[in-house]
Amino acid sequence: MWSRSDFSFGTSETNHFLRPLKYNSDSSFDGFLIPPVVELNVGGEFYTTTADTLRKFPGSKLAEMFSSSAKVFKDAKGRFFIDRSGTYFGPILDYLRSGELPTQHIPEVYREAQFYEIKPLVKLLEDMPQIFGAQVARKQFLLRVPGYSENLELMVRLARAEAVVSRCSSVLVCAVRTEEDAAHCAESLRILEADKRLVIQFGPWKTAPEIRDLLDSVKMDIEAQGYQVTYDYCSKKTFQPKPGASEFFYTFLFTWW
Repeated sequence: MWSRSDFSFGTSETNHFLRPLKYNSDSSFDGFLIPPVVELNVGGEFYTTTADTLRKFPGSKLAEMFSSSAKVFKDAKGRFFIDRSGTYFGPILDYLRSGELPTQHIPEVYREAQFYEIKPLVKLLEDMPQIFGAQVARKQFLLRVPGYSENLELMVRLARAEAVVSRCSSVLVCAVRTEEDAAHCAESLRILEADKRLVIQFGPWKTAPEIRDLLDSVKMDIEAQGYQVTYDYCSKKTFQPKPGASEFFYTFLFTWW
């Protein structure tokens, strides 16, 4: 229960109001208290919970947000506003309330847990098969492929540059898993360089996944950016690699319309 000493009194032009004070650890006060029961507007989705629930994990964004009124905003109805899609905020609250883990939309909830920096939930979700394969094992593999992200960005830039006058655009890729593979491709790469033709080279890398695993990952990550792309072995019409090198050259085809 609030006592009279827990409130400061102020006067507006037309009425009196009560303002709850925030007490610090030294029993001093500064500003507003977050109320025990909190109404939330998360990107247009409405939730009701307690401040203790939101502050359950110190260091998370929610704990930080609802530990100081200076870091929160309110909508026109007085609800605390979080400017993020609220579609998957419900499972986040369920975990904060009772430790309940989601049984569906696992990747989407995982992204929200990462955003709100709820580390125990992130770790639990990463142990689930839906996340472990796609977000953990695959990510660890790609971190061991030199220049993967930079090559991906360059592929998209090259494809977009060619798309100005074409329905489709293609990007030549050389993927080599080992140093021995790279040696097989050396002469073909020299020919391409002499002809001033651009080729994106992936590898070599020192992990188990094969070339097809790498190419599938490239396709997956490009499609995740909204592009329509396929890949296949490089055709003779595009480029004729030297003997022994054909299995390492591929064409990624971007379709624009």
